Amino acid sequence: MSERADRRTGTRAVRGDKLDQPQEQRARVLPRMTFSQEAFGVLSEQFARLMGTAGFLIGMTVFVAAWILWNVLAPVGLRFDEFPFIFLTLMLSLQASYAAPLILLAQNRQADRDRVALEQDRARDERNLADTEFLTREVASLRIALREQATRDFVRSELRNLLDELEDRAIVRGPDDGAGDRT
Repeated sequence: MSERADRRTGTRAVRGDKLDQPQEQRARVLPRMTFSQEAFGVLSEQFARLMGTAGFLIGMTVFVAAWILWNVLAPVGLRFDEFPFIFLTLMLSLQASYAAPLILLAQNRQADRDRVALEQDRARDERNLADTEFLTREVASLRIALREQATRDFVRSELRNLLDELEDRAIVRGPDDGAGDRT
């Protein structure tokens, strides 16, 4: 039956019949909490940095040692976590259950930053390679052009050869031929 026919007859289609249509929004009892991914990521990175410091490790060791000593050496009425330290185990498990995902999130963000930096480095290296290849081609073309151009030494040697040739033909007299004796 079509939707138009359902409206006319007043029958309502079963929910399973309209799988191709989105469900209607329901009113929420509690307001939806939204978190900024960037702010939460920064918080996780700060937490991961704190967890990796010597100060945190020493502090945690002192805390656990004090906990154990208190619950072993204190009078029975003041002990709050008898052997086998179930409450301490619970506290450390809770701390680890929050620490692990936060550390993984911080690692993922660092991996993303490293990937972006690597892509930028690769692009910069490609530009440098292209510039170097261009300059190499330019230097090569200049060398080829200079080989085909007459240099000052080449022109002097050619002129000297022509002068020697003319002197050999006796067309031009050299300075020692008595050319200065004409007067």
